[in-house]
Parts: sequence; structure tokens; C-alpha cells
Amino acid sequence: MDNTGVLSPALGQAAAYLRQASLRHGALVKNSGAIAIGTGASAVLGFAYWWLAARSFSPEAIGKASALLSLMAFVGTLGEAGLGTLLTGEIVRQPERQRGLVAAAALAGLSMALVLGGVALLLLGGLGAMGGVSSSALADLWLVIGCALTGLGMVLDQAFVGMLRSAIRMLRQLFFSAGKLALLAVVALWAGDEASILMTWVVALAVSLAFAEVLARRSGGSLIHRPDFMQLRALKRKAAHHYMLDLGILAPSVIMPYLVTVLLSPTSNAAFTVIWMVVQVASMVPAAMATVLFPVIRLEPDQYRDKMILSLGASLAFAIAGSFLVLMFSTEILRLFNPVYAEIGGTSLQLLGFGLIGLVLKFHVCTGARLRNSMRQASLWFCVGGLFELACAIIGSRLGGLEGLVIGWVAGVVIEGAIMLLVAVFVVQWTRVEISHP
Repeated sequence: MDNTGVLSPALGQAAAYLRQASLRHGALVKNSGAIAIGTGASAVLGFAYWWLAARSFSPEAIGKASALLSLMAFVGTLGEAGLGTLLTGEIVRQPERQRGLVAAAALAGLSMALVLGGVALLLLGGLGAMGGVSSSALADLWLVIGCALTGLGMVLDQAFVGMLRSAIRMLRQLFFSAGKLALLAVVALWAGDEASILMTWVVALAVSLAFAEVLARRSGGSLIHRPDFMQLRALKRKAAHHYMLDLGILAPSVIMPYLVTVLLSPTSNAAFTVIWMVVQVASMVPAAMATVLFPVIRLEPDQYRDKMILSLGASLAFAIAGSFLVLMFSTEILRLFNPVYAEIGGTSLQLLGFGLIGLVLKFHVCTGARLRNSMRQASLWFCVGGLFELACAIIGSRLGGLEGLVIGWVAGVVIEGAIMLLVAVFVVQWTRVEISHP
């Protein structure tokens, strides 16, 4: 029997459905795709970077550098002050004022991160050897500069998402990843301490930000503009709400390698950093989808429920697959970087990937809160939840060392994400209400 006559209409209908879906979800797919491609390619280069570092530097130096980079990311998050997320939602609503608003937010983020970096250095130095991570004067200098540039970079990357120009963000990430790898290949020939690793990171970050400005100018939208501080000041309350929400959702993840070093040792952190990097890179895919949902649904609020379900379902499927990959191959991944890491970590890190499930739930509850303009209420949930995550990790480390820390963090983040989703759906009912437009 010839099935051609039966199959042709079915294939035609499938093609029509795909075309319709691409038109309906084009902005979401295009920008999420750009972020995902940038993340994926940067991940490959990032693995190469840390592989080369693991082969060229001692586990202690790697552990210290990772801890300081974690601290740099944490301070950069503090300095960013919710401004990047604010831009993500406001640019599409005020396109005529976007340049001045972006310039003002970028300067504010750079300044606050620089000041906070200096304050953090003084405070932690007063605790003695950076809270357990000994640091040279040169490393301290790179740390402060890196904090400032990290805050600036976070604001600008989110601005590109808000302008639905995620391709520029993607190219900046690629330039940064390739640049730090090239610098490390040179530096590894003559240096072997944590300050050298920090230097490659900070210099590459600075050059990548300049590269982003070049790309923005070529596309007709320079980031250098007269800052509109008046408009930024008018949005300060909303920025504060975004800030508290960002701290609750980001702070636990960015501070974990530093926490491992303080609670355990730089050597333990060297092994932890490798699998943590895998988990964090994997988490960027669902994070990208949740992030792009914000400006896309701002433009198409009537598709709120459909797009949210699509993003959440795809992200959970990705997280579950990633969790089992880490479970099966964590030891092999450690051995690939350095055979010593497999001896340090053993099987202690194989459950770390299951934290992705909790992270996916948190990302989407966070986006739902932003879309409903309920950041102030949700920020309390996320701050308490973030403290709960860290408390579980600390208690786990006291009871079972590195393996206990992993089990504690995974349990904490999954429980946190599940409770938040239940509250969001059944108590706040964010799937059944109109999006707020203040």
C-alpha cells in the first residue's frame, strides 16, 4: 500500500505548525538561542581554560583562584544592584530613552561594584588571609578591578537582552572566553600563582567589554551616551525590588566556591570547582530561557501562560538529563582535568547535578514574579531560600565533608524551588492572573 498520499498532508500540517510556532515565538527562540549558543561555546572554551589551568597550576592555586573569582562575582552582583534586570524589562517599554538609561545604569553599576570591591577587600583582609584564602597584593588589585568590571558587564549583558540584541552579548561572551584562554596559555609558561589566573580573567573581561561597544556601534547603537540619571532615579524603587530578588537567586550560587574553600580547603575547592562549573554552565540554558521570557512577554502579554509552560517544561527536561550525566560521569570529568582531582573528589560530587532541578524552578518563579511586578514580596522568599541553601551546605559540610556539603546544597535548593513553585501556583496564582503593568 502506498502511504505517500497519507503522509504528505501530515508532513504539510507539521511544517505549517512549525512555521506558525516560529512566528509566534520568534523573539523568544532567537534571543534564547543566541544566549544558549554563546553559553555553549563559552562553556567549551571555559572547560579548555580550566583544563589548561589544572594542568599548569597546583590544586591549591586553582582552589584559591576559584575562590577569589567567586568572591569577585559575588561583589559584582552586589554592585550591579538589580540595574541590569531593571533594564531588561524597561527598555522595551521606553525604547526612546534606552541609551541614556543604559549609560546611567552602567556607570552606577561600575561605581558601586568598585567601591564594594574595596570594602570587601578591607573587611575580609581584617578577618585574616581573606577569610582563609591567602592572597597577594597583586591578586588583591586584580580582585578589585575585576569586581568593578564584573558589575559593569552584568549590567550591559542584561541591557542587550532587554534590547533583544542578545547576539552582541553572545559575541562578547565568546571574545571573553577565547581571550582569557589565550592569555592563560601565555601566562602559564612563566607564572604559577592565583594572581596570574586572576589577571587573565580581568584583562580578557575588559577587552571583551570594549569589543561589545564596537559591535554596538556597528549596529547603530553605541553604549556611550549621556547618562539619564533622572530617569534611573525615578525607577530606583523598582530597581531595589529587582536587586533583592537577584541577590536571593544569584548570591548562593556565586559564593559557593569561596564557601567551600573557607569550610574545607583550597584543594577540595579545586575538585569542587570543576563539577560546579559543569552544573553552572548547564544552568545557563534554562536561565537564558527564563531571562528572555521577561522582555518577550512584556511585548506579548497575552501569550504569558503558553510561553511560561513551554520554557519551564523544556528547562526541566534539560535539567533532568544534565543531572544524570553528572551522576554517571563526574569522576571521569575530574580525571580529564587532572588525575589528582579524581582522588580529591572521588564520588563525593556525583549528586551535584541534581541541584539543576531546583535552579530551574527558582528561575521561572523569579520571572513570574517580575512579570507580575511582585518583586518585593518574592524577594523575601528568595532571600530566605538563599540562606536556607547556604545553611544546608554548611551543615552538610560539618556532618560529611565535601560529600555532605553537596548533599546539603542539593537538598536545600530542590526543597526551596519546589516550595516556591507551589506557593506561586496555588497561593499567589501567577498562572491565572493578568500581568501587572505599573
